[in-house]
Amino acid sequence: MKRSLRVLVVAGAAFAVMAVLAVAALARSGASHPKLTGTVGKNDAYTISLANASGTLVKTLKAGTYTLVIHDDSALHNYELDGPHGKSWTFTSVPFKGTKTFTLKLVKGAYKAYCVAHESTMFQHFTVR
Repeated sequence: MKRSLRVLVVAGAAFAVMAVLAVAALARSGASHPKLTGTVGKNDAYTISLANASGTLVKTLKAGTYTLVIHDDSALHNYELDGPHGKSWTFTSVPFKGTKTFTLKLVKGAYKAYCVAHESTMFQHFTVR
């Protein structure tokens, strides 16, 4: 009787471990989105960009969910994004300097990344299809 109970406990523990591993694998696969990198004010320059994972400036994207990593390299600038239907995001403030990561769902339409303090010269347009 003790042996069959021991086998049952070991089998139950093995099943629990497999279940935890399966849930972890599903969580990892669902959390992976294409990465975009936004950079503003590198070396305090008046530049702003949004690039894909290969480093190419974004001109068009497929609609979907993206991981957006913003590198704000200057306390003089910030990083904002305007999208269709009046949607807008402020990712960093003018005095902030550092890196932030966001998950963002982009829908079809026209977008503009810009620095609010220098919007007339620091911007990038792209389209989501």
